[in-house]
Amino acid sequence: MKYSWLPPMLADVAEAAGLDAALALATAAGGRRVTIPARAKNGHWLVEAVGREAADKICAHFRTINADGRETGARQIVIPMGPGSVVKAAKRQLARNIEAGMTVRKAAQAAGMHERTGFRVKRRLDGRDAVDPNQTSLLDLFEPSSKARR
Repeated sequence: MKYSWLPPMLADVAEAAGLDAALALATAAGGRRVTIPARAKNGHWLVEAVGREAADKICAHFRTINADGRETGARQIVIPMGPGSVVKAAKRQLARNIEAGMTVRKAAQAAGMHERTGFRVKRRLDGRDAVDPNQTSLLDLFEPSSKARR
């Protein structure tokens, strides 16, 4: 099965250990550098995040044999955020807080977001982020329309 809608690294994990394991990995470690061991012991963060069977499959996927013939894991892999990223969830919470009547600053604080993000979300909710029709697009400056080329 193809998982082209996932970031490539998570798609590889999904192919090796299943979609649930890839999404659980993104939830547990998304946005961080991690080390995938050659074999994960019970209690290791990977086993705790995805379960024993999936952890074994992920370790096997990233495992290599070094010049001495020993198994080694992968070092310093950055796990992508994935589709259920913490930032997306926080922005959704921020929007719900604003719609519920909280001030932008309090809504942003409650959602764990920057207040500037709160003001951007509020602008979108109010419909004030529309493009001014009187303003020239930067794309028009660099890619003139076919009318201008004639």
